[in-house]
Amino acid sequence: MIQDFFSADFGDTILRFLLCVLVNWFIVHVLYFRKAHRRDFYFTFMVISVALFFLVYLMMGMDRGKATMGVGLGLFGIFSIMRYRTDTMPVREMTYLFVVVCLAVVHAMADSIGVDSKGQVIGTPLVELLVIDLIVIAAIVVFEHSLKVQASRLVQYDRIELIKPECREELIADLEKRLGQKVLAVRVGAVDFLRDMAVLRVYYDGSDSGDVKNMLKIKNSEYANV
Repeated sequence: MIQDFFSADFGDTILRFLLCVLVNWFIVHVLYFRKAHRRDFYFTFMVISVALFFLVYLMMGMDRGKATMGVGLGLFGIFSIMRYRTDTMPVREMTYLFVVVCLAVVHAMADSIGVDSKGQVIGTPLVELLVIDLIVIAAIVVFEHSLKVQASRLVQYDRIELIKPECREELIADLEKRLGQKVLAVRVGAVDFLRDMAVLRVYYDGSDSGDVKNMLKIKNSEYANV
């Protein structure tokens, strides 16, 4: 039994696992963390990647006729749990999570290299997985640099007399003084004249604060179009 556990097939699985972890670590650490500086999502991405790889691998170890259905139901359950989470995950973080999940599934479901009864090589070579990984990394690098996403946050603003177009420069100056950051643009959302309050989407230089929306006590209808 121990010899079967450390068989050539399991050794190939370990190689695919190490490749998966290395690629996902590069994506999370180099491409995501250096810009977002979110340690909580760093932990989430890496642990989900590791756990999901072995989950899919064990599901694929079932009878091949039931493997596809088992993997599909398992992934559906995982994403259902993630869907009913307490906190809302920003779009950029959700995209990176989807990438690491997909790569973990691809590496886990890749068949081991072998030879069938006809002498033909079957399975997915590590070279093919490496090419897939490089394509995904290249796509992330290209779009991260070409489509620079500006950091933004929601602000409940009390000086609604400054939201008029002719007072835009004064509005930006007041926001920069209060926030202590260089404001690049401002979008006005809902306006409450009874409470002298407006909801602003402020774009600025700096790291994004993806959890600001959750911290503010603002109704969804007030910031949906900001």
